Amino acid sequence: MSEVANIEKRRGSGVRVAEGAVLVVVAVVGVVIAFAVLHTIVGFVWEAVKVVVVVGLIGAALWFLGRRRRR
Repeated sequence: MSEVANIEKRRGSGVRVAEGAVLVVVAVVGVVIAFAVLHTIVGFVWEAVKVVVVVGLIGAALWFLGRRRRR
């Protein structure tokens, strides 16, 4: 009787095919979401850098023109 109980314990202890498939799907969806969030964050940072560069260039041009007029 104990041998039959051991066999049934071993059968039920592994990961079933359906559970493995669900695990793979959840992992893939998690990776896709993580990359989408990272892409969004990097996009916002890149836009901020571009705005700072443009404002800096305009400020430098105005400073340069103002300095030339004073001479």
